[in-house]
Amino acid sequence: MNHINTASSCRCGHHKIAPVLVILFGLLFLLEYFGTITASFTAMAWPILVIILGLVKLKSGSCKCYAQASS
Repeated sequence: MNHINTASSCRCGHHKIAPVLVILFGLLFLLEYFGTITASFTAMAWPILVIILGLVKLKSGSCKCYAQASS
């Protein structure tokens, strides 16, 4: 399946979800390191972030910023 980018930059909102969740994932462990949050909260929260990322990826389907190449 070949795809051609039809936009100069992607404007689909679902492309921003994964980087935001990665930042939150890192922030979660950083806050635990500094003692702001407890290890038990981190142990409960990180799987939730991974589940949210998976659900977003499943729901997103095909991207609006890419069109299938006509071959």
